[in-house]
Amino acid sequence: MYMGYPRFEYNGFAFMIVDPWPEYWPVNWYATDDVYIAYDNGYYLYDRNYPGVGIAIVALPLAS
Repeated sequence: MYMGYPRFEYNGFAFMIVDPWPEYWPVNWYATDDVYIAYDNGYYLYDRNYPGVGIAIVALPLAS
């Protein structure tokens, strides 16, 4: 958690999830599902089990 938002790190960046994920996704989706990040006028996190559903995220460089 960072500034009240869920956060994860990947490839030298920290990503904060700023959109809520759908209630119909399982509780542990982040630990079990295949997800990926795409850019389309902003960064979005997608879950391959739910095509077409993007969750807005914000990319921040990690502090050195």
